[in-house]
Amino acid sequence: MIDTLSCGMVYAGSALMAFNVFSYVRFARGISRQGDWQREKRILRLPILLLALFLCGYLAVGLWGTPDPVVAGILFGGSVFVAVMLVLLRRAVERIRRQEHMAAALEAAEKASAAKTFFLSNMSHDLRTPLNAVIGYTALARREDATLAQARDYLSKIDAAGRHLLEIIDDVLEMSRIESGRLNLENTPTNLTEVVKNAADLMRHQMEEKGIRFEQDIRIRRPWVLCDGAHLSRALMNLLGNACKFTGEGGEVSLSAVEGEATEGAVACTFRVKDNGIGMSPAFAQKVFTPFERERTSSVSRIEGTGLGMAITKGFVDAMGGSIRVNTRQGAGTEFIMDLSFPPAQTHPEPSDVPPAPPSRRFSGARLLLVEDNPINQEIARLLLEHEGFLLDTASDGREAVDKVRDMPPGTYAAVLMDIQMPVMDGYAATRAIRALDDPGRAGVPIVAMTANAFEEDRQAALEAGMQGHISKPIDPGKMMATLEEVLNEQGEDA
Repeated sequence: MIDTLSCGMVYAGSALMAFNVFSYVRFARGISRQGDWQREKRILRLPILLLALFLCGYLAVGLWGTPDPVVAGILFGGSVFVAVMLVLLRRAVERIRRQEHMAAALEAAEKASAAKTFFLSNMSHDLRTPLNAVIGYTALARREDATLAQARDYLSKIDAAGRHLLEIIDDVLEMSRIESGRLNLENTPTNLTEVVKNAADLMRHQMEEKGIRFEQDIRIRRPWVLCDGAHLSRALMNLLGNACKFTGEGGEVSLSAVEGEATEGAVACTFRVKDNGIGMSPAFAQKVFTPFERERTSSVSRIEGTGLGMAITKGFVDAMGGSIRVNTRQGAGTEFIMDLSFPPAQTHPEPSDVPPAPPSRRFSGARLLLVEDNPINQEIARLLLEHEGFLLDTASDGREAVDKVRDMPPGTYAAVLMDIQMPVMDGYAATRAIRALDDPGRAGVPIVAMTANAFEEDRQAALEAGMQGHISKPIDPGKMMATLEEVLNEQGEDA
């Protein structure tokens, strides 16, 4: 009886030890996969060898030995002890792992909080600077002793500060879209040569005003490619604007676009923007593409900027599958180099020799329905439109707009200017309701979005809802009139 019990304990201990070996092997593999354990690999392997030797000893005693109860108890207890230690080891590792995750989460939260504080601090400074100009010059213009010439000068400066404020807001929103992965490229047949020339032409006047010599070199053999011309142009404009900003009077700026070696599947181009301005320190050059980073020197501190231009440019370049790098030396200038590759366009629009028709400006007497819930926005739009000769009806929400279009005779309104975010019924729902009216003359009235929703997806959403155009706020009077003219001309051609 005693011999049978002793053999049973030895065999049970052997089975448990075999399970211990298997469990530890799985444990060691799991640990190795979850971190860098190169230095500890030998140590992790050593218990496997020892446990395997124990197992061999157990089997030897069970198969060829005659164990007594004491030896059998020791062997069985050893297996149980190893099993318990393995359970404790796993729990200790899991607890350490949870603590590391909590520490990493805490560190990430602290970094996020610091980044938020840094962001708010930068935004507070960058927004208050133009706001100070707006509020200050407004107070000066309202003074009783201000002359007409002074008031006009103040208004001009208020306009410049307002536009700078809009640029800051646009940059922050663009950076937010890039970081959230919501940057969508519209790859259409685009003439690279024209994109580069247009960007150069737009910046040439600023260069000349500052007394900077500006040169361009364009050598592109296959100009027609599939790309997002607007974002490529914006990237070039950011680089040229940066070069102009940090190059003093009498300096030089150059723009080059050179196509690389010919390949069938792609058109590879290298774009370079080089200046001989103030340059950057090696430390700042390492983080020039980081959002809100600006070099802190006496010469740079006087120059306006959010520190987002280069980060946005890199976001555009990354989205287009390219690369951007910088060569710079403090006091000797900077060169930004973009390498991009585009699929060649199989078809493209043919250039037209027919000059564009002059604007007709046939606004006088045309009646519009302005749908706007904000009284100030409504008044600004009304004054701008009436100045151009439009007659105006107004509605304060989408439901009221639908009722007015339905109740008026067909053809009463030349167009509807529709805000998007409104109480009762939003602009999209109102547009769909108008398009669903029974009378074709009422249902087909041109509708143009006039909204602060200014992203490309907002434009697409307006078109999908049945609108013919999109005007973003704050309103640019020239762009608003051009959009209305285009919509009204198209309506006249359709009629």
